[in-house]
Amino acid sequence: MAPSKQVSQEILPYLRLYTDGTVERFVGTEVTPPGLDAETDVLSKDISITTPQTTLSARLYRPNSINNSQKLTLLVYYHGGAFCIASPAEPKYQCCLNRLVSQAKIIAISVDYRLAPEDPLPTAYEDSWDCLKWVLAHVSGGTEEWLEHYADFERVFLAGDSAGANIAHHLALRINNDSNLQCPKMKKLQGIAMVHPYFWGKDPIGEEMNDSVRKSMVDNWWMFVCPSDKGCDDPYINPFVKEAPSLKGLASESVLVLVAEKDILRERGKLYYENLMKSGWQGKAEIVETKGEDHGFYIFNPDCENACLLIKRLASYINRA
Repeated sequence: MAPSKQVSQEILPYLRLYTDGTVERFVGTEVTPPGLDAETDVLSKDISITTPQTTLSARLYRPNSINNSQKLTLLVYYHGGAFCIASPAEPKYQCCLNRLVSQAKIIAISVDYRLAPEDPLPTAYEDSWDCLKWVLAHVSGGTEEWLEHYADFERVFLAGDSAGANIAHHLALRINNDSNLQCPKMKKLQGIAMVHPYFWGKDPIGEEMNDSVRKSMVDNWWMFVCPSDKGCDDPYINPFVKEAPSLKGLASESVLVLVAEKDILRERGKLYYENLMKSGWQGKAEIVETKGEDHGFYIFNPDCENACLLIKRLASYINRA
C-alpha cells in the first residue's frame, strides 16, 4: 500500500494543500461546456488568449439573435472564489453570465485567470490585465470575430464578484497609468459593477469585531493566496492603507457596489463606497444592500427572488450608465 500524502495546509471550505505541492479542491471544480443556452437564448464559446507570459482562456457570451451591424455594450467579467477556486466554466458562473447577458443584451467575456496556490498573487491580477489589454486591442481589429464585429468599445464595463470585484478595482486604477492600452475610443470605463467585493484589513471594523471566527477564516484565506509581509494590510486587499493608490484615480465614469446584509465582507464594501465618494473621484456611484442574504447568494441560489432582482439590477445599471 502506498503511503498516504501528508497535509501541509487546509484552507476551509476551499481546498487542501499537501506537502508534495499537490492541491485538492473541494469546491469550484465542476465544468460545464459552452454552447447555446435554451433558457436564455445566449450563445457562448471558449477562446484562447496568448500573452507574453502564457496562454490563458476565457469564455465569450452573446445573444444568439444578433445582426452583423449591431454593436453591443462590452462587459469584462472576473469570477470570484478567493483567488483559489472556480472558473468561467463552473456551472454556477455559466448560469449567472447567461442570465446577465440575456437581460442586458450585451456581449461579455469571462476571464479564466490562474489560481493560487499554484500561481500565487499577483498572478491573477497580471493575467486579468493581460486579458483586458487583449480585448481592448480589438478596437483596431483582432483575432476574435465576436469582439471585432459586435463589441462597442465606447461602452466598456468591468464587473466581478468577491475576488473578481477586487480585480476589477485594481484594473480600473491601472488603466490611466499604462501607455500600452490600445483603445483610443475608451479614455475611461463606462462603469464598474462590484458584487460583494473582497476587500479586507488587519484591524476589524463594524460587525467584523463581533465575529472572530469568520474574521480569522478570511485572514487565513488572504495569507494563503498572497505571500506578502504586509499581511491583510497589503494594498491588494486593503485599498484604504496609505500605500494604496488613491481611489481618485479610478478610470470609470460610474461604480455600482452591491453588498449583502449577512456577508462578513459587507463593511468593507460600504467603506469602499464611502471612501470613493470622499476621494475627489469625478464619477457617479451607488451602493445597494440586499437584506437577509450572505456572500455570493446569487451564485449559489440563482433562482431565488433576490438573485433574480440582483441580475436585474446589474442589467439595469449597465444599460443606463
